[in-house]
Amino acid sequence: MAEDAEAQSAEAQSAKGGADRIARAFWTIAPGVGEIRPEALPEPGPGDVVVRALYSGISRGTEALVFQGRVPPTEYQRMRAPFQAGELPGPVKYGYSSVGVIERGPRDFEGRHIFALFPHQSRYVLPAADVHVLPPAVPPARAILAANLETAVNGVWDAEPQPDDRVTVIGAGAVGCLVAYVVKRSIGCDVELVDINRAREPIARALGARYADPEHASSGATVVVHASGSPAGLELALRIAAFEALIVEMSWYGCQPVTLPLGEAFHAQRLTIRSSQVGHVARPKRAQVDRRARMQVALSLADDPALDVLITGESPFDELPEVMTRLAAAPAGTLCHRIRY
Repeated sequence: MAEDAEAQSAEAQSAKGGADRIARAFWTIAPGVGEIRPEALPEPGPGDVVVRALYSGISRGTEALVFQGRVPPTEYQRMRAPFQAGELPGPVKYGYSSVGVIERGPRDFEGRHIFALFPHQSRYVLPAADVHVLPPAVPPARAILAANLETAVNGVWDAEPQPDDRVTVIGAGAVGCLVAYVVKRSIGCDVELVDINRAREPIARALGARYADPEHASSGATVVVHASGSPAGLELALRIAAFEALIVEMSWYGCQPVTLPLGEAFHAQRLTIRSSQVGHVARPKRAQVDRRARMQVALSLADDPALDVLITGESPFDELPEVMTRLAAAPAGTLCHRIRY
Protein backbone atom coordinates (compact mmCIF):
# COMPACT_ATOMS: atom_id res chain seq x y z
CA MET A 1 0.00 0.00 0.00
CA ALA A 2 2.80 2.37 0.88
CA GLU A 3 4.49 1.58 -2.43
CA ASP A 4 1.21 2.25 -4.29
CA ALA A 5 0.81 5.61 -2.54
CA GLU A 6 4.40 6.51 -3.30
CA ALA A 7 3.92 5.63 -6.97
CA GLN A 8 0.71 7.67 -7.15
CA SER A 9 2.50 10.64 -5.60
CA ALA A 10 5.35 10.40 -8.11
CA GLU A 11 2.82 10.15 -10.96
CA ALA A 12 1.00 13.24 -9.72
CA GLN A 13 4.25 15.20 -9.48
CA SER A 14 5.17 14.10 -13.01
CA ALA A 15 1.78 15.20 -14.33
CA LYS A 16 2.12 18.51 -12.54
CA GLY A 17 5.58 19.02 -14.02
CA GLY A 18 4.18 18.28 -17.47
CA ALA A 19 1.42 20.84 -16.97
CA ASP A 20 3.99 23.42 -15.94
CA ARG A 21 5.76 22.89 -19.26
CA ILE A 22 2.69 24.03 -21.26
CA ALA A 23 1.91 27.71 -21.72
CA ARG A 24 -0.62 29.60 -23.86
CA ALA A 25 0.37 32.13 -26.50
CA PHE A 26 -1.36 34.50 -28.91
CA TRP A 27 -0.64 33.92 -32.61
CA THR A 28 -1.67 35.85 -35.71
CA ILE A 29 -2.52 32.99 -38.05
CA ALA A 30 -3.69 35.05 -41.05
CA PRO A 31 -4.29 38.76 -41.74
CA GLY A 32 -6.91 39.92 -39.26
CA VAL A 33 -7.21 36.51 -37.56
CA GLY A 34 -5.68 35.56 -34.22
CA GLU A 35 -5.95 32.63 -31.85
CA ILE A 36 -4.54 31.42 -28.54
CA ARG A 37 -2.47 28.25 -28.89
CA PRO A 38 -0.79 25.90 -26.41
CA GLU A 39 2.95 26.41 -26.25
CA ALA A 40 5.48 23.82 -25.02
CA LEU A 41 8.15 25.43 -22.85
CA PRO A 42 11.78 24.38 -23.19
CA GLU A 43 13.64 22.98 -20.20
CA PRO A 44 15.36 25.97 -18.57
CA GLY A 45 19.14 25.94 -18.52
CA PRO A 46 21.32 27.09 -15.61
CA GLY A 47 21.31 30.71 -16.82
CA ASP A 48 17.60 30.86 -17.65
CA VAL A 49 14.55 32.13 -15.80
CA VAL A 50 10.96 30.90 -15.93
CA VAL A 51 8.54 33.83 -16.03
CA ARG A 52 4.84 33.81 -15.24
CA ALA A 53 3.21 36.69 -17.10
CA LEU A 54 1.12 39.18 -15.15
CA TYR A 55 0.44 41.74 -17.87
CA SER A 56 1.36 42.51 -21.44
CA GLY A 57 0.81 45.65 -23.47
CA ILE A 58 -0.41 46.00 -27.02
CA SER A 59 1.70 48.34 -29.11
CA ARG A 60 -1.27 49.23 -31.27
CA GLY A 61 0.51 50.95 -34.17
CA THR A 62 3.08 48.28 -34.97
CA GLU A 63 1.01 45.31 -33.84
CA ALA A 64 -1.97 46.46 -35.91
CA LEU A 65 0.24 46.45 -39.02
CA VAL A 66 1.44 42.93 -38.19
CA PHE A 67 -2.06 41.68 -37.32
CA GLN A 68 -3.54 43.07 -40.54
CA GLY A 69 -0.71 41.70 -42.69
CA ARG A 70 0.40 45.18 -43.79
CA VAL A 71 4.16 44.80 -43.29
CA PRO A 72 5.89 44.94 -46.70
CA PRO A 73 7.98 41.85 -47.54
CA THR A 74 11.13 43.99 -47.71
CA GLU A 75 10.75 44.69 -43.98
CA TYR A 76 10.03 41.18 -42.68
CA GLN A 77 13.50 40.75 -41.18
CA ARG A 78 13.92 44.31 -39.88
CA MET A 79 10.49 44.08 -38.24
CA ARG A 80 11.25 40.90 -36.31
CA ALA A 81 10.39 41.14 -32.62
CA PRO A 82 13.18 40.01 -30.25
CA PHE A 83 11.49 36.69 -29.35
CA GLN A 84 9.17 36.33 -32.31
CA ALA A 85 8.16 32.82 -33.37
CA GLY A 86 7.03 32.06 -36.90
CA GLU A 87 7.53 34.36 -39.85
CA LEU A 88 5.73 37.39 -41.20
CA PRO A 89 3.10 37.67 -42.53
CA GLY A 90 2.06 34.63 -40.49
CA PRO A 91 1.42 32.46 -38.66
CA VAL A 92 3.49 34.54 -36.27
CA LYS A 93 3.78 35.09 -32.52
CA TYR A 94 4.53 38.80 -32.18
CA GLY A 95 4.78 41.34 -29.38
CA TYR A 96 7.34 42.97 -27.12
CA SER A 97 5.84 44.24 -23.88
CA SER A 98 5.51 41.60 -21.18
CA VAL A 99 5.64 42.02 -17.41
CA GLY A 100 5.81 39.05 -15.09
CA VAL A 101 7.24 37.44 -12.01
CA ILE A 102 10.17 35.03 -12.04
CA GLU A 103 9.07 31.62 -10.77
CA ARG A 104 12.39 29.86 -11.22
CA GLY A 105 15.94 30.88 -11.94
CA PRO A 106 19.11 32.13 -10.26
CA ARG A 107 18.54 32.86 -6.57
CA ASP A 108 18.86 36.63 -7.01
CA PHE A 109 16.03 36.61 -9.56
CA GLU A 110 13.36 34.38 -8.02
CA GLY A 111 10.22 36.26 -7.04
CA ARG A 112 11.34 39.48 -8.77
CA HIS A 113 9.04 41.42 -11.08
CA ILE A 114 10.52 41.88 -14.54
CA PHE A 115 9.93 43.41 -17.95
CA ALA A 116 10.80 41.46 -21.11
CA LEU A 117 10.50 42.13 -24.83
CA PHE A 118 8.40 38.99 -25.20
CA PRO A 119 5.15 38.30 -27.10
CA HIS A 120 1.76 37.75 -25.46
CA GLN A 121 2.21 34.43 -23.61
CA SER A 122 1.18 33.15 -20.18
CA ARG A 123 4.58 31.70 -19.16
CA TYR A 124 7.96 31.63 -20.89
CA VAL A 125 11.64 30.78 -20.50
CA LEU A 126 14.35 33.36 -21.20
CA PRO A 127 18.03 33.86 -20.47
CA ALA A 128 18.34 35.93 -17.28
CA ALA A 129 20.33 38.48 -19.30
CA ASP A 130 17.20 39.25 -21.37
CA VAL A 131 14.93 40.27 -18.51
CA HIS A 132 14.91 43.68 -16.81
CA VAL A 133 14.14 43.78 -13.09
CA LEU A 134 11.63 46.52 -12.31
CA PRO A 135 12.77 49.39 -10.08
CA PRO A 136 11.01 49.27 -6.68
CA ALA A 137 8.93 52.38 -7.47
CA VAL A 138 7.49 50.96 -10.73
CA PRO A 139 4.33 48.83 -10.32
CA PRO A 140 4.02 45.86 -12.70
CA ALA A 141 0.70 47.10 -14.10
CA ARG A 142 2.37 50.31 -15.34
CA ALA A 143 5.59 48.69 -16.52
CA ILE A 144 3.91 47.56 -19.77
CA LEU A 145 4.68 51.11 -20.97
CA ALA A 146 8.42 50.34 -20.93
CA ALA A 147 8.69 49.36 -24.61
CA ASN A 148 7.00 52.56 -25.77
CA LEU A 149 8.97 54.55 -23.22
CA GLU A 150 12.19 53.12 -24.65
CA THR A 151 11.10 54.23 -28.13
CA ALA A 152 10.28 57.68 -26.79
CA VAL A 153 13.61 58.00 -24.97
CA ASN A 154 15.45 57.05 -28.17
CA GLY A 155 13.44 59.60 -30.15
CA VAL A 156 14.24 62.35 -27.65
CA TRP A 157 17.93 61.44 -27.84
CA ASP A 158 17.72 61.70 -31.65
CA ALA A 159 16.01 65.10 -31.35
CA GLU A 160 18.62 66.46 -28.88
CA PRO A 161 16.34 69.21 -27.48
CA GLN A 162 17.89 71.94 -25.34
CA PRO A 163 16.20 73.77 -22.43
CA ASP A 164 15.52 76.87 -24.56
CA ASP A 165 14.00 74.94 -27.49
CA ARG A 166 10.35 75.12 -28.44
CA VAL A 167 9.34 71.51 -28.98
CA THR A 168 6.23 70.37 -30.81
CA VAL A 169 5.17 66.72 -30.85
CA ILE A 170 2.64 65.88 -33.58
CA GLY A 171 0.55 62.82 -32.84
CA ALA A 172 -0.73 62.07 -29.34
CA GLY A 173 -0.67 58.31 -29.56
CA ALA A 174 1.19 56.39 -26.88
CA VAL A 175 4.64 57.12 -28.32
CA GLY A 176 3.91 60.78 -29.05
CA CYS A 177 2.52 61.33 -25.55
CA LEU A 178 5.57 59.68 -24.05
CA VAL A 179 7.95 61.78 -26.17
CA ALA A 180 6.25 64.91 -24.83
CA TYR A 181 6.51 63.53 -21.30
CA VAL A 182 10.20 62.62 -21.59
CA VAL A 183 11.08 66.02 -23.06
CA LYS A 184 9.25 67.86 -20.30
CA ARG A 185 10.59 65.68 -17.48
CA SER A 186 14.17 65.28 -18.72
CA ILE A 187 14.85 68.59 -20.46
CA GLY A 188 12.22 70.90 -18.98
CA CYS A 189 11.57 72.93 -22.12
CA ASP A 190 8.23 74.11 -23.49
CA VAL A 191 6.30 71.27 -25.20
CA GLU A 192 3.17 71.41 -27.35
CA LEU A 193 1.33 68.18 -28.15
CA VAL A 194 -0.72 68.33 -31.36
CA ASP A 195 -3.49 65.89 -32.26
CA ILE A 196 -6.75 65.88 -34.20
CA ASN A 197 -8.52 64.25 -31.22
CA ARG A 198 -9.51 66.94 -28.71
CA ALA A 199 -9.95 64.23 -26.06
CA ARG A 200 -6.15 64.20 -25.85
CA GLU A 201 -6.10 67.66 -24.21
CA PRO A 202 -6.45 66.48 -20.58
CA ILE A 203 -3.87 63.76 -21.26
CA ALA A 204 -1.44 66.37 -22.57
CA ARG A 205 -1.96 68.48 -19.45
CA ALA A 206 -1.45 65.46 -17.19
CA LEU A 207 1.90 64.86 -18.86
CA GLY A 208 3.03 68.48 -18.54
CA ALA A 209 2.45 69.57 -22.15
CA ARG A 210 0.18 72.09 -23.86
CA TYR A 211 -2.41 70.77 -26.33
CA ALA A 212 -3.34 72.12 -29.76
CA ASP A 213 -5.34 70.76 -32.66
CA PRO A 214 -3.60 70.92 -36.07
CA GLU A 215 -5.39 74.12 -37.06
CA HIS A 216 -4.08 75.97 -34.00
CA ALA A 217 -0.59 74.43 -33.73
CA SER A 218 2.01 77.04 -32.85
CA SER A 219 4.50 78.02 -35.53
CA GLY A 220 8.20 78.52 -34.91
CA ALA A 221 9.03 75.18 -33.27
CA THR A 222 12.79 74.65 -33.18
CA VAL A 223 12.35 70.88 -32.73
CA VAL A 224 9.40 68.96 -34.16
CA VAL A 225 8.84 65.27 -33.43
CA HIS A 226 6.34 63.60 -35.75
CA ALA A 227 4.59 60.50 -34.41
CA SER A 228 1.09 60.62 -35.91
CA GLY A 229 1.60 57.92 -38.55
CA SER A 230 -0.13 60.20 -41.06
CA PRO A 231 1.48 62.01 -44.02
CA ALA A 232 -0.68 65.02 -43.13
CA GLY A 233 1.10 65.19 -39.77
CA LEU A 234 4.50 65.31 -41.45
CA GLU A 235 3.26 68.06 -43.78
CA LEU A 236 2.17 70.00 -40.69
CA ALA A 237 5.64 69.55 -39.21
CA LEU A 238 7.14 71.23 -42.29
CA ARG A 239 4.72 74.16 -42.00
CA ILE A 240 5.27 74.97 -38.32
CA ALA A 241 9.02 74.39 -38.12
CA ALA A 242 11.26 77.38 -37.43
CA PHE A 243 14.26 78.37 -39.55
CA GLU A 244 16.83 75.54 -39.51
CA ALA A 245 14.60 73.45 -37.26
CA LEU A 246 15.05 69.70 -36.84
CA ILE A 247 12.12 67.41 -37.65
CA VAL A 248 12.41 63.91 -36.19
CA GLU A 249 10.25 61.37 -37.99
CA MET A 250 9.15 58.57 -35.66
CA SER A 251 6.18 57.29 -37.68
CA TRP A 252 6.41 54.06 -39.61
CA TYR A 253 4.09 53.79 -42.60
CA GLY A 254 4.33 50.14 -43.59
CA CYS A 255 3.30 49.84 -47.25
CA GLN A 256 1.89 53.37 -47.45
CA PRO A 257 3.75 55.79 -49.77
CA VAL A 258 4.25 59.32 -48.46
CA THR A 259 4.31 62.50 -50.55
CA LEU A 260 5.77 65.71 -49.08
CA PRO A 261 5.68 69.36 -50.27
CA LEU A 262 9.44 69.76 -50.43
CA GLY A 263 9.15 72.40 -53.16
CA GLU A 264 7.67 75.03 -50.84
CA ALA A 265 9.55 76.47 -47.83
CA PHE A 266 11.57 73.33 -47.09
CA HIS A 267 14.83 74.59 -48.66
CA ALA A 268 14.39 78.27 -47.80
CA GLN A 269 13.87 77.31 -44.16
CA ARG A 270 16.91 74.98 -44.28
CA LEU A 271 14.97 72.25 -42.51
CA THR A 272 16.37 68.85 -41.54
CA ILE A 273 14.33 65.64 -41.39
CA ARG A 274 15.90 62.87 -39.31
CA SER A 275 14.50 59.37 -38.93
CA SER A 276 14.34 57.71 -35.51
CA GLN A 277 13.87 54.00 -34.93
CA VAL A 278 14.37 52.06 -31.73
CA GLY A 279 16.36 49.21 -33.32
CA HIS A 280 19.57 51.16 -32.70
CA VAL A 281 20.53 53.45 -29.86
CA ALA A 282 20.33 57.07 -31.07
CA ARG A 283 23.67 58.26 -32.42
CA PRO A 284 24.14 61.09 -29.85
CA LYS A 285 24.13 58.48 -27.05
CA ARG A 286 25.49 55.39 -28.80
CA ALA A 287 29.04 55.72 -27.49
CA GLN A 288 27.88 55.99 -23.87
CA VAL A 289 24.74 53.81 -23.68
CA ASP A 290 23.92 50.30 -24.90
CA ARG A 291 20.42 48.92 -25.44
CA ARG A 292 20.20 47.38 -21.97
CA ALA A 293 21.14 50.67 -20.31
CA ARG A 294 18.59 52.47 -22.51
CA MET A 295 15.85 50.16 -21.24
CA GLN A 296 16.90 50.86 -17.66
CA VAL A 297 16.50 54.59 -18.38
CA ALA A 298 13.02 53.92 -19.74
CA LEU A 299 12.02 51.82 -16.73
CA SER A 300 13.27 54.47 -14.33
CA LEU A 301 10.92 56.98 -15.98
CA ALA A 302 7.92 54.69 -15.38
CA ASP A 303 7.83 55.59 -11.68
CA ASP A 304 5.36 58.46 -12.23
CA PRO A 305 1.63 57.78 -11.56
CA ALA A 306 0.80 60.46 -14.14
CA LEU A 307 1.63 57.88 -16.82
CA ASP A 308 -1.37 55.76 -15.82
CA VAL A 309 -3.50 58.08 -17.97
CA LEU A 310 -1.98 56.36 -21.04
CA ILE A 311 -3.43 52.95 -20.17
CA THR A 312 -6.89 53.30 -21.66
CA GLY A 313 -8.22 49.77 -21.35
CA GLU A 314 -7.64 46.30 -19.94
CA SER A 315 -8.84 42.85 -20.99
CA PRO A 316 -8.21 39.27 -19.86
CA PHE A 317 -5.79 37.23 -21.95
CA ASP A 318 -8.53 34.86 -23.14
CA GLU A 319 -10.19 37.76 -24.99
CA LEU A 320 -7.03 38.82 -26.84
CA PRO A 321 -8.07 37.54 -30.32
CA GLU A 322 -11.24 39.63 -30.21
CA VAL A 323 -9.45 42.57 -28.58
CA MET A 324 -6.76 42.63 -31.28
CA THR A 325 -9.41 42.64 -34.00
CA ARG A 326 -11.10 45.60 -32.35
CA LEU A 327 -7.91 47.57 -31.71
CA ALA A 328 -6.64 47.04 -35.24
CA ALA A 329 -9.64 49.08 -36.38
CA ALA A 330 -7.92 52.02 -34.60
CA PRO A 331 -10.57 53.28 -32.17
CA ALA A 332 -9.92 56.92 -31.38
CA GLY A 333 -9.82 56.46 -27.62
CA THR A 334 -7.14 53.77 -27.41
CA LEU A 335 -3.59 54.59 -26.35
CA CYS A 336 -2.13 51.55 -24.61
CA HIS A 337 -4.29 48.49 -23.97
CA ARG A 338 -3.26 46.20 -21.11
CA ILE A 339 -3.74 42.42 -21.15
CA ARG A 340 -4.21 40.75 -17.78
CA TYR A 341 -3.12 37.13 -17.18
